[in-house]
Amino acid sequence: MVSQLETPALNLERPIIPKVEGLVQIFTGGQRSFFTGVMAEALRIAGQGMPVLVIQFLKGGIGQGPDRPVQLGQNLEWVRCDLPRCIDTPQIDEVETSCLKQLWDWTQEIVFTGKYSLVVLDELSLAIKLGLIPEAEVLALLEKRPPHIDIILTGPEMPPVLLDVADQITEIRRSHRP
Repeated sequence: MVSQLETPALNLERPIIPKVEGLVQIFTGGQRSFFTGVMAEALRIAGQGMPVLVIQFLKGGIGQGPDRPVQLGQNLEWVRCDLPRCIDTPQIDEVETSCLKQLWDWTQEIVFTGKYSLVVLDELSLAIKLGLIPEAEVLALLEKRPPHIDIILTGPEMPPVLLDVADQITEIRRSHRP
């Protein structure tokens, strides 16, 4: 007895594997202790062979910037603002303003290239709250990004308009139990 399988004709107009659209995820909370979880997710995705970019807008102190990213593993790049200190106040000088604007402009350009599968925008809500990055530009970035890119936004006091466009919101809070 001989068995034969018939292979169906392929319809090349319809892809075999449907395209997956990227998500907008938000990690927020009163305590600033959620970055570890976000970084674990970034490392997991990079470990699966997909390119990941982590951008920390308000952190400085280690001589980075868009032209000097730190390579964490084969698929994960990490960029901080090229500042001598961390920004924690809206009162920043012209050099700090210029560095932050340069990083934000570069971020928008690099997202639109579609090079990364995941882009983490760390402490973005604080940069918006301090008036350093315009909320409208963040919304435009989320709306116009290539559809396959996942974006993670972090920070306390996330603006409601960003919460409205998120596909997933993770709010970290402390338990009142001892």
